[in-house]
Amino acid sequence: MNRCAWARSDLAIVYHDQEWGRPVHDDRVLFEFLILEGAQAGLSWDTILRKRARYRKVFEGFDPAKVARFRAARIENLLLDPGIVRHRLKVASAIDNAKAFLRVQREFGSFDTYIWRFIDPSGKQCPRVNAWKSMHEVPAKTPESDAMSKDLKQRGFRFVGSTICYAFMQAVGMVNDHTTDCALREPGRALPSL
Repeated sequence: MNRCAWARSDLAIVYHDQEWGRPVHDDRVLFEFLILEGAQAGLSWDTILRKRARYRKVFEGFDPAKVARFRAARIENLLLDPGIVRHRLKVASAIDNAKAFLRVQREFGSFDTYIWRFIDPSGKQCPRVNAWKSMHEVPAKTPESDAMSKDLKQRGFRFVGSTICYAFMQAVGMVNDHTTDCALREPGRALPSL
């Protein structure tokens, strides 16, 4: 089966085939990807995929209400855990991002409603389906990811630069960047939602 060129390792192939580019509307899953994409900054996505199960355990299933209550002692314990990325600013940002995430949920009713407006202001939550021939054509960021990054930062989120935001958009299916030769690209329509 033809796949996007980046899906080479066993974990990446499973992730590519089962998750990447499929529209996500579950707030918990959106929070998970927001934290994982921030943790990935400067690292390979394979590294994050290998650590994902441990992240789910130590970050309470990515329940933002629970993560928002983490205190200094919990952060120190996390920094000793080799199963996650032990970067103080990234770990601390996950807690700050959980608090900001909860504020967005209160303001918009759900994080899903808030985040999808950056790609589809109509409110219909329609993904953008691109037609890249190779991964070399795929941009690292877009005007939409720039706008998302700026707004998230104003709301108190951290580790949400434009490149991280675009990777998030790809991961949660706000954009479908499966290349035209990929068997999982469905021209003219989005992949099924998760």
